[in-house]
Amino acid sequence: MSGARDLTGYGQRPPELRWPNGAGLALNFVLNVEEGSEYSIGDGDGKSEGALLEVRAPRVPAGARDLAAESMYEYGQRVGFWRLHELFTSRGLPLTIFAAALSLERAPEVAAAIADTDWDLCAHGWRWVEHYHLDPDTEREHIARAHDSITRSVGRAPRGWYSRYAPSTQTRRLVVEHGGYLYDSDAYNDDLPYWTEVEGQRHLVVPYSMVTNDAKFLSGDVFGARDYAGFLIDSFDVLLAESRRVPRIMSVGLHSRIIGHPGRLAGLMRFMDHVARQEGVWVAGREAIAAHWADVTSAGAAA
Repeated sequence: MSGARDLTGYGQRPPELRWPNGAGLALNFVLNVEEGSEYSIGDGDGKSEGALLEVRAPRVPAGARDLAAESMYEYGQRVGFWRLHELFTSRGLPLTIFAAALSLERAPEVAAAIADTDWDLCAHGWRWVEHYHLDPDTEREHIARAHDSITRSVGRAPRGWYSRYAPSTQTRRLVVEHGGYLYDSDAYNDDLPYWTEVEGQRHLVVPYSMVTNDAKFLSGDVFGARDYAGFLIDSFDVLLAESRRVPRIMSVGLHSRIIGHPGRLAGLMRFMDHVARQEGVWVAGREAIAAHWADVTSAGAAA
């Protein structure tokens, strides 16, 4: 990540391959489980969490405990997660959990419910903190601690890594050094996975997206469920049409404390209904996407 940028990627020569069953588009739903691991006075951070809240500006003085912010986050684990759990299990759809490990430690019933599914796991840090603020030794500890903690909480290991918003310049090297991760998603630069080289080792990147993310509700880009559904459907339809020629992936990022509210969930349900009527799409977990890409590409396929 500290090397030269790649502004070329696949360019006009995307790989000619298909997803399982001949599908052109791989659709991945991601649930970010962060609640309980965010910044808080109680955890000695000296501040309350200020990101992805229902209010745009802090209401509580800096350095004071923001009980409203804590309560908004609690909604995700207490209510929103269970609404999403019912939605995905009732429809038999795969889901990738981006888990901040401490969130699962503090919500054992949520961890147990995830353990009872076949949802795949991607480590989202030991805590939901920015890794670009960490020194290399602390970051190395967080990467290892996240892997161990999630494995204990759920009974299976996370195969992917994703930092809060952005990695540090050493994150990818430390993830590869750890050895327990199949891929990372610390990239927003493509509609396909790609290989990169980290200190002589081939490493897989499965890009994520902030564009098709329910955080748009809190940024003000969308407000109503119909707008949200419409944007997801338009994104999906364009990618599905392109995927008749070239493979594509689409990531839909979700948060229990955001999409888990009923007026927003309705938009996700409309999108799911639309997807169910289409052909040529493979709805899959991120680990399955990474494993398939690794199977069908060779060392020479790096972009």
